[in-house]
Amino acid sequence: MDFVTLNNGLKMPQLGYGVWQVPDEDAAEAVKNALEVGYRSIDTAMIYQNEKGVGQAIKESEVPREELFITTKVWNSDQGFDNTLKAFDASLERLGLDYVDLYLIHWPTPEFDEYVDTYKALEKLYHDGKVKAIGVCNFDIDHLQRLLDKCDVVPVLNQVECHPFLAQDELKTFCHENNIFVEAWSPLMQGGEVLNHPIVHGIAESHNKTGAQVILRWHLQNNSIVIPKSVTPSRIQENFDVFDFELTDDEMELIHNLDRGIRKGPKPSEMNKR
Repeated sequence: MDFVTLNNGLKMPQLGYGVWQVPDEDAAEAVKNALEVGYRSIDTAMIYQNEKGVGQAIKESEVPREELFITTKVWNSDQGFDNTLKAFDASLERLGLDYVDLYLIHWPTPEFDEYVDTYKALEKLYHDGKVKAIGVCNFDIDHLQRLLDKCDVVPVLNQVECHPFLAQDELKTFCHENNIFVEAWSPLMQGGEVLNHPIVHGIAESHNKTGAQVILRWHLQNNSIVIPKSVTPSRIQENFDVFDFELTDDEMELIHNLDRGIRKGPKPSEMNKR
């Protein structure tokens, strides 16, 4: 496992395991499989409705809590200072933990304009020692700049949709300039076209790897944090086996040139669902 050092000095595994769309009744087994493979970073959220399953896996695991990096998120309907504090306590109870390593705002929902107050609640949780780091998801540059102008703690990361068809160059540059890591959700674009693209397929063949492994390697070599999701044990293992090869500069460029600005999810500026 490779680790990154966040802007507050906390170390975080660069490769994590995401549990979006994993039913609560299946989450415990999936997370236990991931922990057995070697994952130590688990990414969940209140809206995924599987925090209890994740907490069960952590409780039943033989991996010491201090070796785990647990992320969860405040949902749009719980935004605002007081609501966020209550939502955090509820997430902590479902997880069965004393603290989480990283707490994130799930979406900025700019129509409701509560994300600054929400982030100030995250700052309180951080200063109170209930979370080890705080950050955001799906924030555009203007949302991030507003936080930098109005808040005191720089987010450690911005978790956004990112894959070869959506390279996010401008956002990555802004984040890098402000010491904010980019964490990629949907890093494989939920499978399909990008995995089977001839360029990805050719690079995979030359390394005796799969398309998914090549794309995850591309993320890692771009200094991004990445959280692939699968409930299939063989794919959980496959997604983890990406530390024994490297892509050349030419291969990295070939993959980068696949960028088409195509999203699977909504644009952050337009996502105001509660």
